[in-house]
Amino acid sequence: MQDEEKPRSIVEVEYMNITNENSWPVIYQKIGKESLAHGYTCNEARKPENKHLNRYRDVNPYDHSRVILQRCDGDYINANYVKLDRANRKYILTQGPLKFTVNHFWSMVFHEKTKAILMLNKLFEKNEVKCHQYWPNQFNSVCSLKEVNLEITLTSVENFGYYIVRKILLHDTITLESRMVLHFHYTTWPDFGVPSSPKMFLDFLKAVRASGALEPDCPAIVHCSAGIGRSGTFCLVDSCLAIMERDGQDTVNIQEILKELRQSRMGLIQTPDQLRFSYQAIIEGLKRLAPDYSEEDSSHIYAAVPEEAEEAGGSEITPPPPPPRGESLGRSDAVEFRPLPPIPTSTSLDLPHFSLDSSSSEESLPSPPCEAASDDSDDNTSSPAVVRKRRNVVLYKRITEMRKRASASEELRETKRRKLRYAVQSETIDIVRFINEDWETPSSEESDDNESDDNESDDNESDDDESDDDESDDED
Repeated sequence: MQDEEKPRSIVEVEYMNITNENSWPVIYQKIGKESLAHGYTCNEARKPENKHLNRYRDVNPYDHSRVILQRCDGDYINANYVKLDRANRKYILTQGPLKFTVNHFWSMVFHEKTKAILMLNKLFEKNEVKCHQYWPNQFNSVCSLKEVNLEITLTSVENFGYYIVRKILLHDTITLESRMVLHFHYTTWPDFGVPSSPKMFLDFLKAVRASGALEPDCPAIVHCSAGIGRSGTFCLVDSCLAIMERDGQDTVNIQEILKELRQSRMGLIQTPDQLRFSYQAIIEGLKRLAPDYSEEDSSHIYAAVPEEAEEAGGSEITPPPPPPRGESLGRSDAVEFRPLPPIPTSTSLDLPHFSLDSSSSEESLPSPPCEAASDDSDDNTSSPAVVRKRRNVVLYKRITEMRKRASASEELRETKRRKLRYAVQSETIDIVRFINEDWETPSSEESDDNESDDNESDDNESDDDESDDDESDDED
C-alpha cells in the first residue's frame, strides 16, 4: 500500500494517461506535423555530387546545422550538430558510414576531438547491411586512411554481454598527434524497435557518462543506420535526464524537448514505440536517483510494453529473428503447418533409381533427398519437415526429367546437323566431280569445229603463198 501511495512525477502521470488512452500513435504524429513547420532546407545533401554520400535518400542533414569536413576533397557528410543548452549537451548525429565514406567519418572524429563513438546498431540487420565496419578487426593492426592522413589501430575490446567497448588509437601522420577514442557498441537494439529493458539501456548510458564522452566541448558521435531513430532516442533520454537532475523532475516537457532536438536533425525518433520507451527510460532514470530506490517500484510501468526478441550477447553480423507468422496474422492457429495437396503421379516423372547413364555427357546430379516418412503415421505427414522432403523429392524428379529431355533433344539436333553436313559434303563432291569431267573431255561438236578451223587456216596459208609467188613473178 505504501508503494501505491508514493507521489508520481508529472512525466509518469503523463505516461500513464497516454498509455491508458492508447494514444501513442496520435501523439507521435502530432509531434511530426509540428516539427515540419520550421521549413529548414537540405540543399547540400541534394546536390548531384553529394547524393551518393547519403545512405537513405529521405534522411538528409539540415544546411544550418550540418557538419563541415576539413580534410577531405569535399566538405559534405551526412551529419548534424544537435545542441541543447539547457542540458549542457552537444551531440553529432550521423548515419552509419558507407564503404566509401569511412575516410570522411574518421576525419570528422579527429577534427571534432571526439572522445567516444556511440554505435547503436549491428552491421547487418534484417538481411540488409546497415553500416560498413569502419574499425579494424585485429588487435594492433594499423589501418591507414591515406586520403585524410590518418591511421587507426584497435588496442582493446571488452564485452559486457549486450554492448561492447572498444579502444581505438587515432593517429595523425602529418602532425604525429595521437588520440584514444572509445567505441561503445550497443548490439541488441533492433531496427525500428526498442531495447528489451529500460534498465539495460540506463546501465549503458551510465557507462557512457562515466567515460566523460558526453562533455559538450568534445561532442560525442552517435549513430545507428540512418542516425535518427535509435540515435534520437538516446539523445532524448540523456538530455531530459540531465535537465531533470539539475533543475528538478517536473521541469521538463519531453515532447517539447523532442521538437527542439528535431530542429537540428530531421526525424529524430522514428516510431511511437521509441517515443514510449523514451518516457519509460526517463521515469526509470528518475527513480534511480531516489535514495530509497527499489526495482520493484517501477516494475508495473513496463507491463504494457511488448518484449522484443533479442539475443543477450548478440553477434555483430547476426540479424534479429523475424517475428512468427502467427503474430503478424493475429491468430494463434496461424503457425500450424498444413500439408500440401497431393501431386498427381506421372509415368514421365517416375525415376525410381535416380541414376543416369555413365556414358552421357550430362552433369552428374546430386543424390536425391531422403524420402519422407511412411504415410501410415498421421502424426508425421503434416509436419513441415515431411512436407519439405516430399516437395524436394518431386522437384528432384522433375529436374532430372527435364535434364534428360534436354539431353535427348540436343542429341537429336546433333544428329540432324551431322546428316546435313554429310548431305552438303556429298553434294559438293558431286558438283566438283561434274565440273572436272566437263573440263577434261570436251564435246564432239567442239572437236569437229576445231578441226575445220585448222583446215581453213591451212588453206589460207597456202593461198597466201601462191599470192606471194605471183607478186615475185610480176616484179621480175
